[in-house]
Amino acid sequence: MSIDRSLKVKAGLLKQRNVWTRAERLAELAKSRRWSDGDGVLGLPKVRTSFGAKSKKKKEKKADEE
Repeated sequence: MSIDRSLKVKAGLLKQRNVWTRAERLAELAKSRRWSDGDGVLGLPKVRTSFGAKSKKKKEKKADEE
């Protein structure tokens, strides 16, 4: 059975995932030089997921006040 169209979430795949695949973890560990190609893939250390930082809105400076 398929899920009804009204129950589907359109932005479901756009959010940041908090679980990485082994390939993603290996890529991140290799980038930080904590894993190399010859090392084993079992018992990998935990990797913090990267979350997008919320940007603050820039306050517009009024030229009249200055």
